[in-house]
Amino acid sequence: MHVVIMGCGRVGSSLARSLVERGHTIGIIDQDPKAFRRLGPDFDETTVRGVGFDREVLAKAGIQRADAFVSVSSGDNSNIIAARVARENYGVPNVIARIYDPQRASVYERLGIPTVATVRWTADRLLRHLIPTDQQPLWRDPTATLSMIEVLCDEAWVGVPLATLEQATGHRVAYINRFGRATLPTASMVLQDGDQVFMLVADDSEAKIAEIAGAAPQGGV
Repeated sequence: MHVVIMGCGRVGSSLARSLVERGHTIGIIDQDPKAFRRLGPDFDETTVRGVGFDREVLAKAGIQRADAFVSVSSGDNSNIIAARVARENYGVPNVIARIYDPQRASVYERLGIPTVATVRWTADRLLRHLIPTDQQPLWRDPTATLSMIEVLCDEAWVGVPLATLEQATGHRVAYINRFGRATLPTASMVLQDGDQVFMLVADDSEAKIAEIAGAAPQGGV
């Protein structure tokens, strides 16, 4: 697919390189031409100087053929304006915006624009790593026998099929949060670096699942 990214900071440049490694094409936008140095000397995809809500800039980045648009500049206003232009003016099907203000993020999510609220996400991730056994379920069924929790996986699980994780824990993966977007698991899906894993678990199994996922796979899978 073709992805247009606004913002060539640490997040935008890392995302661009990761997508190129997976065979996708990129158009990346930034107001500072020096920012493109983060992409490395071998990066030969499209780079455009400008702002991500300028029509001429978007055209140069390939917005007309874009399958996705990601705005990860340093400004909330710029990110959301660019995301709305991509979605409403160009009909890009998959649009994601990074928002620093969690209250704004909630508003835009209700408007149908997926957001990654950086401060809230970072704080939650740090808390879960600091106090993994103290995390609260994200959802619990009315009978209080089934919950959905985020499962923190050891880095050794990267590259391992989700099916192997399910077999090891005896529970189902509900969804994966990848690049800030929820993705339903498939039979062939493997864990990638940065994935957030959410599982449906029985209440009395949370500690055991956390123990299994928090260690390297058995047998060096």
